[in-house]
Amino acid sequence: MYCVRYSRLPCRLSGEPVKTDMKDIEKYSSAYTLSDMEIFVFPELMYSLVLANIMSPVLWKWRELESFRKLEGKGSYRKLMRLRQFIMDEFDFNLDLETWGLTDRNTELKRFAPYLSPEQIAQSNALFGYEGDKYYFDVDIRKHFGLDKYTSDVIPYWKTETVEAMDAFRLKPGYGRAAGECVSLAALYAAAAFIVGGVPLEDIYMILTPLHSQNFLDLQDGILTNNRRLVTKSMWFNGTEISDKAQRALRNERVTVVAHHTGYIHCLYPDATIDPKAYEHFRARLADYLSTDLTFTIFASFLRAMPRYQKYFQICRECHGQPRFMPAEMLYHYEHGSPYKIGDSTHDKLLAEVSEEDFVPYELPGRVRCDQLCEFLTRHKADVREPRGREALRKVLRGTIPEVDRLIEDLMDFVHVGAQLPGVDKSFANAGVIQISVDQSRDEIIEYLSRIRNENTVVDLAFYAFRDMESCDWRPFVKAAVERSPVSLEKTKSMSVAEVYEWLVSMSAASLYDHNRLAQPDELANYGTGDGLEKAFLLANVLRHRSPERALQLEVDHSHVLLRGAHDYEFVSAKGLQGQVDIELDGRLTAPAPRRS
Repeated sequence: MYCVRYSRLPCRLSGEPVKTDMKDIEKYSSAYTLSDMEIFVFPELMYSLVLANIMSPVLWKWRELESFRKLEGKGSYRKLMRLRQFIMDEFDFNLDLETWGLTDRNTELKRFAPYLSPEQIAQSNALFGYEGDKYYFDVDIRKHFGLDKYTSDVIPYWKTETVEAMDAFRLKPGYGRAAGECVSLAALYAAAAFIVGGVPLEDIYMILTPLHSQNFLDLQDGILTNNRRLVTKSMWFNGTEISDKAQRALRNERVTVVAHHTGYIHCLYPDATIDPKAYEHFRARLADYLSTDLTFTIFASFLRAMPRYQKYFQICRECHGQPRFMPAEMLYHYEHGSPYKIGDSTHDKLLAEVSEEDFVPYELPGRVRCDQLCEFLTRHKADVREPRGREALRKVLRGTIPEVDRLIEDLMDFVHVGAQLPGVDKSFANAGVIQISVDQSRDEIIEYLSRIRNENTVVDLAFYAFRDMESCDWRPFVKAAVERSPVSLEKTKSMSVAEVYEWLVSMSAASLYDHNRLAQPDELANYGTGDGLEKAFLLANVLRHRSPERALQLEVDHSHVLLRGAHDYEFVSAKGLQGQVDIELDGRLTAPAPRRS
């Protein structure tokens, strides 16, 4: 246990003293580590990270790239498609369990006990017992994630990265590109859609489930982000393996949090801050996106997704005025490696690729002719979600397909997904709409957010996620640094303290964050670079865990940093910050509010 005191630190841009309510220190320190569980317990953090990415200079530099500059004046949809390709080219999906180290269940359950019960947490997190997605959890959960090599209580920190930390994966051994896990990519896409794609915040809804995070963009028929990809409505229903993976979360999992620029709604908390009209609009638009009319194109996609039914269908084409037939599964085999698809506008081009010897001059017994089914669906517009539509289709298929009822049930499920969204039986409170425009500059946005942060918790937390140490209380940063930085401890466990200091001094002095913003110790440990002040915090983390009975004092005077413990350790900083941090042992976390120096 320890306490942190500091002084002579600058205040916010407004000149008012920072007044961090220390009952919220767990929440504010979570803005630096952003684990999946922290975001579930403190849902304000999700949109705070988006705002931190919007304030970051990294995404604004993307706008200056030639590939984006030449799209100036084009619509958001066109820009989003280019953004998707850019992210596909520049970012990897990362789910390395040990990127941000390990913790254990009991530690995490104890930490979050004041906010949620163990039973509630088990409903939300795979590592605490959640098994909602049976598709994903048909194997033992610990074995699935490679955790079976650890003791039963050991779990990884699944942390969400800022855009700077995502970009820094290029420095990590084994990575040649930027990277991030699903929540990081969702936050990146939301911020980039706003800055690069010109999508207004009001059209961006973040959707979190226990195992996934994605965004719904309210453009055209709707677009879902899914890790590095974008999924349009037509792609959602194309029956490919990629679309099947994209559907996994919304088909099988309960949505835990929806976040928007007006606020959030949580599946467990009775209070919500999202604008109820915005939430109803989102529910309606998402429902439209997740449902489609039954056309032959959709039916062909269904057969693509459910190959077990292909054996009941045959393809017919005219050849020199005579009908020719082939098994449907044979034409689906031709699809592999071809840009053309069955049932869409490229159907005839696909048929042209088929070898003539694969056709026969007679109808195949026990199979439905797809051309006749297409004619029926065009004429009748059968809605399989309604009893009348199901019966009409059953009459067409009955007698040929022995498992017709099961096929129709699967078809119903294919054309309609009912997302398990948080209910509207909440107490809605206005937490303040974040009103920034795609036409504003970065400086204008930061100035506006600085003005409203005293009245808006999400915005205030954004400056912590942004790592703006000049305008934030340092205590949450220190708490995160010395309590939740296991990678730096693991990396230095075989070194003496003198060797750790020597390793830090010899490390590159370039910080991942510009100006007065600081990286956490595990970011230095993972990427091998950091400012002298950041190195001092890493060493403080090591010293605290090796000698918990000894107090530490960190003195920061512009370029000079001194860490006092059993010995003194000096570092050089380019951050230009000033202050003093005392890490003591009495369990209190008290400090004066930082003020302008």
